[in-house]
Amino acid sequence: MPSFAILFPGQGSQFVGMGAELFEARPDLLGDGVDDLLGWSLRQLCLEGPEDLLVRTERAQPALFCLSYALWIEFSSRFPDPPRATAGHSLGEYTALVASGVLGFAEALSVVAARGRAMADAADAEQSGMMAVMGVTAERAEDIAEARRREGGRLVVANLNAPGQVVMAGSASDLDWLESQAKSLRLRRMVRLAVAGAFHSQFMAPAARRVAAALEDVRPAAPRFPVYSNVTAKPVHRDDVAETLVAQVCSPVRFDQSLKAMAAEGVDTFVHIGPGKVTAGLAKRTIRSATVLVVNDLAGAAKAADSLSSMGIS
Repeated sequence: MPSFAILFPGQGSQFVGMGAELFEARPDLLGDGVDDLLGWSLRQLCLEGPEDLLVRTERAQPALFCLSYALWIEFSSRFPDPPRATAGHSLGEYTALVASGVLGFAEALSVVAARGRAMADAADAEQSGMMAVMGVTAERAEDIAEARRREGGRLVVANLNAPGQVVMAGSASDLDWLESQAKSLRLRRMVRLAVAGAFHSQFMAPAARRVAAALEDVRPAAPRFPVYSNVTAKPVHRDDVAETLVAQVCSPVRFDQSLKAMAAEGVDTFVHIGPGKVTAGLAKRTIRSATVLVVNDLAGAAKAADSLSSMGIS
């Protein structure tokens, strides 16, 4: 029988104006309680910006988490059958854990806010960044990173997003080296990402320690459906949630492997829920036979629910 999985986006999907319908539809989720926890107005930031503030790590992460979760609530009210599995890209893993009932919304938001501040501070401490490299295998990317490390660099593979789409992270000089060696390394295309620092690398070690402290009082529940971890590309056990979320800060995001693992368990339809369409694109590239749906507004939630019903999905 056909089955579906839910995918939640991470940082980078934010834009000024996102979530306008949601703030009207779900003031219970996106109202004063959230603002009190964050210490700033979520609605004002999302709808009015300015963009240079919205893109800051400590603001973008809570904003995307809140809107993605509100969209999940809207979607699941229209299609209450649980998915076969869920996964989130980096930050999106927190949304997946809340959707599955492992974490509560408010406690997860508190950790997400602490995570965003910690990662921003770690990025400010040393100049670093990330580079998307297209047309290379994970093995080839690791060989390149290892070659740079043998020269004293700190280049690593940070994101395994989809076949032929790898993100590398390192110091500013590491990324300069990568660009200067592009021809000799036979790298077809590279793009520096507009991020504050080298996320999912050892540059984030100070942030990982702060995330661990933020998770100390969290008591995860058993998941209602499997949540695939970025670190292991396997369903996470409730007893391992804190450990894997701490490890995730410095570990590669194995998103392509998570998608393949879910497909191996019978998932043939993926539903992206949240701003943008990033995880939908990754699912299309990784599982080419899959049906991929996008929910980034209320109309999309209704349309996806109707599509799943018409396909006999469960």
